[in-house]
Amino acid sequence: MEYERITQTKTELRTAVKSVRRRPHGNVAKGRLILAPEIFSTAGNETNVMISPYSLLDCTGSIHIGAWCNIGARSRIYTHDHCHQGHTPLLKVQEKHGVIWQDKFIGKDVWIHENSLVLYQAYFLPDGFVLGAGSVLTKNPGAYEIWAGVPARKIADRQELSATEIEKLFSKPGFSLKDHLGMSSLKDTKF
Repeated sequence: MEYERITQTKTELRTAVKSVRRRPHGNVAKGRLILAPEIFSTAGNETNVMISPYSLLDCTGSIHIGAWCNIGARSRIYTHDHCHQGHTPLLKVQEKHGVIWQDKFIGKDVWIHENSLVLYQAYFLPDGFVLGAGSVLTKNPGAYEIWAGVPARKIADRQELSATEIEKLFSKPGFSLKDHLGMSSLKDTKF
C-alpha cells in the first residue's frame, strides 16, 4: 500500500513559516526561527518536518526546531509572557516594562498535536517529546515522554516496539460504521 508524504517540500515549509511566524512584541525583542540543518538532509525528502500553516510560532524570543518534528494545526508556541502581579493596571505595567521573554528549544522528533499551547514557562522540549491534542504545556518535559491535559502532565513514556508489534498494531481493525450499521456500503447523504 502506498501512503501520502507527510513531510513538507521546501516550498511548503517556506510558505508555512511565512504564515505562522509572529513577533507580537517586536518592540521588545525580535527572535528568529531556527530550523536545524538536519531538517534538509534526509535522502528522498526535501525536508523531514511538518509545520502546519495554521499554527502560530511567537518569535518574540528565538525558537529552534529539530528534525522530524510535527507541529499540528492551531497549536501555538509562545516565547513571551506578561506580568500578572500587583494591583497596578496590567496594561500600564506592560507599557512601562514590556513583556518577559526567553528562547525556546524544540529537539528532534517532537510532536505537538493539534490545538495545543506551549506556554512561555516550557522552554526546553527534548528529543522524542509528544504533547497531546488540546493540551496546555506549562513546564519542561523529559525526553520521549508523552504529556496531555490542561495543564499538561506526563501520561506515558514512548516505548520501543518490535517490527512484529508494529505490524500487529497497524493490522488491528478499528471501529467500522459499515459493520456497525450493517451496511454493504456507505454513501453520503444528500440534502
